[in-house]
Amino acid sequence: MIPRYSRPEMVAIWSPETKFKIWYEIEAHACDAQAAIGVIPKANAEAVWKAKDVEFNVARIDEIEAVTKHDVIAFLTHLAEHIGADDARFVHQGMTSSDVLDTTLNVQLVRAADILLAGMDRVLAALKTRAFEHKDTVRIGRSHGIHAEPTTMGLTFARFYAEMARGKARLEAARAEIATGAISGAVGTFANIDPSVEEHVCKMLGLTPEPISTQVIPRDRHAMFFATLGVIASSIENVAIEIRHMQRTEVLEAEEFFSAGQKGSSAMPHKRNPVLTENLTGLARLVRMSVVPAMENVALWHERDISHSSVERAIGPDTTITLDFALNRLAGVIEKLVIYPDNMLANMNKFKGLVMSQRVLLALTQAGVSREDSYRLVQRNAMKVWEQGKDFREELLADAEVTAALSPEEINEKFDLGYHTKHVDTIFKRVFG
Repeated sequence: MIPRYSRPEMVAIWSPETKFKIWYEIEAHACDAQAAIGVIPKANAEAVWKAKDVEFNVARIDEIEAVTKHDVIAFLTHLAEHIGADDARFVHQGMTSSDVLDTTLNVQLVRAADILLAGMDRVLAALKTRAFEHKDTVRIGRSHGIHAEPTTMGLTFARFYAEMARGKARLEAARAEIATGAISGAVGTFANIDPSVEEHVCKMLGLTPEPISTQVIPRDRHAMFFATLGVIASSIENVAIEIRHMQRTEVLEAEEFFSAGQKGSSAMPHKRNPVLTENLTGLARLVRMSVVPAMENVALWHERDISHSSVERAIGPDTTITLDFALNRLAGVIEKLVIYPDNMLANMNKFKGLVMSQRVLLALTQAGVSREDSYRLVQRNAMKVWEQGKDFREELLADAEVTAALSPEEINEKFDLGYHTKHVDTIFKRVFG
């Protein structure tokens, strides 16, 4: 991923240096296990660890690969240059390239998941803080972009919190599902390597042995992992879209923090644009872009092919780096989001009580008026608000058919905002416990 949308800790997971270090650890742990069961001399296994502090020369490995046309062989050749050809002759004993490549990929994905989970914790903490801060800040709820009924800003943050909490649970499950390793040899039969080697290597790397791996770890695991990242990205966009809507000039219920010296437009000095959340919408598209290729990687020829390889070399780093950046950008936006409660009230009252129409409708039905007639009475007064700018409550009080069923006191009572927020605490208990 480009540096603009990258954070160093996640980028480091996917560096060639990190990759080769994991390759080395797999080979060294495998040698230990082979020596433990008497397949190779213990002295040779111990000799492999002479390279434990070596910084593998990426350029040298690339130089060897240019000749061998095989990345794992190039690495093994370079390793032999450090520990000596005789000590290196038992390295990779009974193993196949996928044992190293697939196990390494899963180690990287597990590490990436841990960083992403930390990012989700930051988002969740920010959402929770803002939810309680604005638990009782009344704003208009909208359906189809049109005023519906009152809600609170706290409930808006709370629903995003609940959604992100589900995303975190899915990511924890995806992390567990991807945390497998395979050291099973060609076509996965363990013909040339004992299963105990796989068990030892996986234990040392914090993985679980893959129950059955053919020559590759099954890619349905990876499909699940990247699909989960795609869902999380969609949740990020869900929050971003709400903020972008609230920042529109005609709405202006909230806006991204605008720092001193920040410029919104090269042409119009007055502009304060929702650039961070617009960026998050774009980043979410990039993350979701990996989902279909990951699913298409599930179907491979027989015991293996490498059609998945080029895909994973791209989507592994790009998707995790992008999502990591997006999560932390979103957290920052929420933490600093500027909220305008007065504008929320002004927007809600723009149509002079119109949003209380359902309460009046229900009151009429409870007073003995048929639902059809109740709807007709309420709607005809509501249309005067839309079309003529009338006051909804005044129109109801002047409507003889309405007042025949409801007293002025009963009509006025239907405009109490507190009616719509009386169960906020109940919802918060459900979400936050």
